[in-house]
Amino acid sequence: MKPSFLLLLIAAGLAAQAPRPRPGVASTAMTPDPNMPRPIDALDSVFIEELTWLEVRDALRAGKTTAIIATGGVEQNGPYLATGKHNYVLRATTEAIARKLGDALVAPIVAFVPEGDIAPPSGHMKYPGTISLRQATYKALLTDIAESLRTHGFRRVVLIGDSGGNQQGMKEVAAELSGKWAAAGAAIHFIPEYYDFYNSGALSKWMESQGVRETDEGHHDNVAITAMMMAVDPGAVRMKQRRAKGKFSINGVALDPAEKTIALGRRAIEHRATVTVAAIRKAGR
Repeated sequence: MKPSFLLLLIAAGLAAQAPRPRPGVASTAMTPDPNMPRPIDALDSVFIEELTWLEVRDALRAGKTTAIIATGGVEQNGPYLATGKHNYVLRATTEAIARKLGDALVAPIVAFVPEGDIAPPSGHMKYPGTISLRQATYKALLTDIAESLRTHGFRRVVLIGDSGGNQQGMKEVAAELSGKWAAAGAAIHFIPEYYDFYNSGALSKWMESQGVRETDEGHHDNVAITAMMMAVDPGAVRMKQRRAKGKFSINGVALDPAEKTIALGRRAIEHRATVTVAAIRKAGR
């Protein structure tokens, strides 16, 4: 009896010391029923990363089968703007585009894109804070994101980019996947009009129609970009710090009152979204 009792005590002690499973990793937690009912009301958001998987599932079932993949960047943007300038702008424009389309959700913004050679550095890579991808890495990333979305039921994927170095890779990925997807009834479109509207000077002309007259000060910055960023986060353009130094202006245009500039930024976002939505609809399904 004594050895058996001792063994029982040892076993009980070992059991007490054994690590318990970490909450949230049980098999039932990792493999829930794909058709389980959503237990709460859905969040009103178009951003996939803000939604639960149940909310994405139900949005797809309700007909939101267009996915927007937007590419930004982390780069040198002059002395006043955060390196994530393009990502800030896309946070606003992609929401406006998705809501205007009515059947779209937005994939997490692709923050890392080609910005120049890494070693030896070229382009924006000459400046600290910039993060660059090789074209092959960039295209592989876009391909995997797009195919993930298609697997889950998105029937149309739209590629837009807020920076010049992003464009060619998106164009090539869309071309490569289009033929592959056609048999499955899915489509992928690269929409150059989103960036062309900015790069061609059309946005500058629109800004002039709003009463903005700029004189180039030689910075990687302008009123349109600054205003759109301010509509998302005034801190991203260092509003407080610039005011303290009397530098809250760009290209000869005062940015105060801030409320006026933010309102201008919101109008620019809406106008750019309108142009892009027209191009997406023209591209078809």
